[in-house]
Amino acid sequence: MKTLIPVLMACFSIAAPAQTPAGAPEVYNRKVSSSTEAGRSVIRLDEGDGAGIAWWPKLVLSDGTIEFDVRGKNLPQRSFVGIAFHGKDGMNYDAVYLRPFNFRATDALPRSHAVQYISIPDHDWQTLRTEHPGQYEKPITPPPDPDAWVHVRIVIAYPKVSTFVDGAAEPALTVNQLSDRKTGWVGFWVGNGSAGDFANLKITPSER
Repeated sequence: MKTLIPVLMACFSIAAPAQTPAGAPEVYNRKVSSSTEAGRSVIRLDEGDGAGIAWWPKLVLSDGTIEFDVRGKNLPQRSFVGIAFHGKDGMNYDAVYLRPFNFRATDALPRSHAVQYISIPDHDWQTLRTEHPGQYEKPITPPPDPDAWVHVRIVIAYPKVSTFVDGAAEPALTVNQLSDRKTGWVGFWVGNGSAGDFANLKITPSER
């Protein structure tokens, strides 16, 4: 389901040259609210079945860097939070997301599932884990606090996508994009059964 909802735009910083997001986002399969927390402008996507996205269709990114702060919860199988990019609609996009409940898991296997890349509709996490185990999901070292804000920086240089967490010098996950989409929308993403808090989105297109 797609809806249009006004939210605080103060959480955005767009480095020139870039299109500035204006107006309400297009929201798929979620309700969106905004608040201020300790001086931070926060956008929240609520819980729901299936994935949910808040897109800004007028903001189009090809290659470049996406930075944002995100907060999930240490709730097993109930916290999947990240960013969608090169999107077309609610069923066609690439995304990178975190599983906070796996950040500090006791066992090594779930810890190795802390950060994930997907390409919808053809390459969801189940397909990638079955066909390419350990390639499109990795652990995060050092592991963040699963209940705290986490800073994420994603560098897109098609087809390469590199994800850095909490200021790390080395990427936690580097993949080659599986779709042929080289440009598209950017939006906040949450997975099945998950809510998520987002802030401080900064988008820097690559110089051409």
